[in-house]
This record gives sequence, structure tokens and C-alpha cells, in this order.
Amino acid sequence: MSVRPFLLALLAKEPAHGYELKQALEQIFGSAYPSPNIGQIYVTLGRLEKDGLVRAVDVEQPNRPNKKVYHLTAAGREALDAWADEPTEGPRVRDEFFMKLVLAPMTGISDRMTLINRQRRHYLALMRDLNELAGRTDPADRVALLLIEGAMLHLQADLDWLDRCQEDLS
Repeated sequence: MSVRPFLLALLAKEPAHGYELKQALEQIFGSAYPSPNIGQIYVTLGRLEKDGLVRAVDVEQPNRPNKKVYHLTAAGREALDAWADEPTEGPRVRDEFFMKLVLAPMTGISDRMTLINRQRRHYLALMRDLNELAGRTDPADRVALLLIEGAMLHLQADLDWLDRCQEDLS
């Protein structure tokens, strides 16, 4: 997932430098959504500037090097509006696990039950991690809790689908 639209959205609110953008992502989404590292943010900002979507302005700081504050351009606003208007990707038809499930037994790499059980254990471990994360999240942080809940619901659907695969393919 690209951080480009997230940075554009934050810059639509107000100009900022890279570290402020990182802090904003962490503040808004909390620990439920690990923010990109600062290097990734600055590389992305450089690309956005090269593409004409943001403009950097050097701001002088006493006794420190200048900092670049990024501003959204008109083209950046158009790109942000297009992103907001686009529906996000729906169900996965090309699922890597399903490809393994179908191809591995044909080639003798693994049997289906081994694959299904391994994937189920993985999903259950992820679910435990999300439950722990939810327990550590401030109840007032509705954004983070909704993000965690969404991930848990997707995992539950994946677990249900594994059960269906096991029933149908065994």
C-alpha cells in the first residue's frame, strides 16, 4: 500500500515537514497502523515533489539547518480528489494461498490439509496479536479500534473460507 495518498491528505489539511507527517499518522491511527519509517516518508515526498503534487519550501530555523515544509499543489489536490473518489480494491480473486492450495498437491510439494492447517495457525496467531493490540489500545481511540476490528473481521472471513476449502477440497 502506497503512503502517497495519506501524505497528500495530511498536506491538504495543512503544510508540514516529513517528521510532522509521520507524527500525524501515528497520532491519528495509533499503534493499529504502523506508520512508515521517516526515510520512506521523505523518499515519497521527494517523488511527490518530482511529480508536481507537492511543493517544498525551505524554512529557516535559528541555529539549525533549514527544514523543508511541503505544500499541496493544485495537481496534488486533483490526485487526492481522484483517490478519494476511487473505490478501493474489492475481493481477491488472485489469492496466493489458494494458488498454493491448488498447485502444491498437483506437484507433490505439499498436501492440502497441511497447507490449510498451517494457514489456519497463521491466521489464529494474527487474530491473537490483534486481540492483544485491541486490549492495549485506549478505548477512546475509536479510529485505531475500528481499524483493528476491520482487520479482525477480515481474518475471521479468511478463517471461515479456510473451513470451506477444507470441506470442499478434502
